Amino acid sequence: MAIKYSELNINPVAVQIGDLSIHWYGITYLIGFLMVYILGEIKLRNNPIKKKKIKNLADLLLYGMLGAIIGGRIGYVTIYRPFYFFYHPLDILRLWEGGMSFHGGLIGAIISLFLYAKHNNTSLFDITDFISTIVPPAIGMGRIGNFINGELCGYPTDLFFGVIFDETYDDLARHPSQLYESILEGPVLFLIMYIFSKKNRKKGTTSSIFLITYGILRYIAELWREPDHFLGTIFIDLSMGQILSILTIFVGVILLKICTK
Repeated sequence: MAIKYSELNINPVAVQIGDLSIHWYGITYLIGFLMVYILGEIKLRNNPIKKKKIKNLADLLLYGMLGAIIGGRIGYVTIYRPFYFFYHPLDILRLWEGGMSFHGGLIGAIISLFLYAKHNNTSLFDITDFISTIVPPAIGMGRIGNFINGELCGYPTDLFFGVIFDETYDDLARHPSQLYESILEGPVLFLIMYIFSKKNRKKGTTSSIFLITYGILRYIAELWREPDHFLGTIFIDLSMGQILSILTIFVGVILLKICTK
């Protein structure tokens, strides 16, 4: 028996005060940021050497968060829906409706972290190796935000836990692919990065493993996620998400080879 999204009584708006709306989508990002901050504090407390290199965790995460949000939105606008936003430019600001590209956010975060590292005379890889071990929970929370928004739904399914996103999609039971991605890109990715980072590694290798592992997990999750209706499959039945994931794996492998020479 499929689950009706409407029967879950999920309202994308968490708080409504007059014309001011606070959406769960934004709250999930905030919760993710706080989780990363707490994990970062714990990690620094147990690693005095790393703490000398990362003197202000709040500033570091602020740089990363702003870069990820700006890059994520720009990535979505330019990669997924350039023509729509060309004719509706003001809609670019409607972040609460969803529409963030992880890969765009990744590029934006790397740029902002590079600026942070340069400003603080720190190696970029010291920063990214640290961030890559604590950021998965935030990625997972973002996917929960996608589920609350009823977006990025999966292919039709006969499984009993299929969800009918009747208000935002159609009347077919679909894989809750947002939750699959939340699990794979959140706790599963976090566990892998935690285990890998327990040993001392060459600088940059942890960042490389993050890129490779995320790319693989995202590719797997995309097997159940229906491509965006305005894009469809791009090349040999691959979705845009799968193509970008393959590129992420490729970059990670190249970086790993460079860092382990």
